[in-house]
Amino acid sequence: MPLHPQARDYLARYLPDEETDFDAIGLDAIRETRAQADPVAIHRGPLTKLPFVRDELAEGVPIRIYRADPGDGRLPVVVYFHGGGWVYGSVKRADALARDLAIRTGAVVVSVGYRLAPEDPFPAAADDAWTVVRDLFARPAFYQSDGGVAVIGESAGGNLAAVAAWQARDAGLRLTHQALVCPVLDLALDTPSYEEFGRGFVLGGEEMAWFAAQYARTADRADPRLSPLRLPDVTGLAPATVVTAEYDVLRDEGEHYARRLAEAGVPVDSRRYDGALHGFFGLPGLFDQAGQARDYVAGRLRESW
Repeated sequence: MPLHPQARDYLARYLPDEETDFDAIGLDAIRETRAQADPVAIHRGPLTKLPFVRDELAEGVPIRIYRADPGDGRLPVVVYFHGGGWVYGSVKRADALARDLAIRTGAVVVSVGYRLAPEDPFPAAADDAWTVVRDLFARPAFYQSDGGVAVIGESAGGNLAAVAAWQARDAGLRLTHQALVCPVLDLALDTPSYEEFGRGFVLGGEEMAWFAAQYARTADRADPRLSPLRLPDVTGLAPATVVTAEYDVLRDEGEHYARRLAEAGVPVDSRRYDGALHGFFGLPGLFDQAGQARDYVAGRLRESW
């Protein structure tokens, strides 16, 4: 499909400099640009007022808990992992999306402030993700959980969600669902979609390689905690929803993972958003497809309960 008109407009307005040297710019400048000086921040959606929003710790990991239901009954819980290449992003930056997920799903949403690279390289982020998931099962009353726990992540956060899902399986903890939105699933970075969309489509191949280097450092990139697509056995994993964007370097690995799950008998539904760019899910103010994808994912999560 051709680029969606809204994606085309986005590229015309916000396409980053293709010759960006991330090492020369420096990490602080990158984080500043993508946080306080984020030119698309106003398009991430409204900070809808909820009856319950509170910052807490899960075994030392910062989290923010959201609840749209004004009651005090127990509810399913969705653990959300933000994107940002394991290098930037935060609970604050993902605030609008987390509030929206709480409203759309009717669940308690726990947004995770995992440690970032390169100050805290692999496996710090994966360890933090698993710590929070494990704590949800250990302290359901604290989270007002009814026992149903799902994970969702976008981009690098999708990587953390997928890793936490197989760690939960191996620990005998039953997740109701895993929702992976434009996820990073293989650090080989060598699929056809990298060849097709590695330049000029928001998330470049060189940018992704830089992110991977900051996080993985000298670790074996075939380690399933880095590349869950390399997990030898995917049987018994939680039912899954995989969202991909057509014009995204990460498209092929997400769709490959969905096929592997299906072949192993894991209930899975995969949906590609034609003409869409990486990151569309987080920008409802710019992309109509963001609302459509959120409805789809929230519906899949509700069905799992």
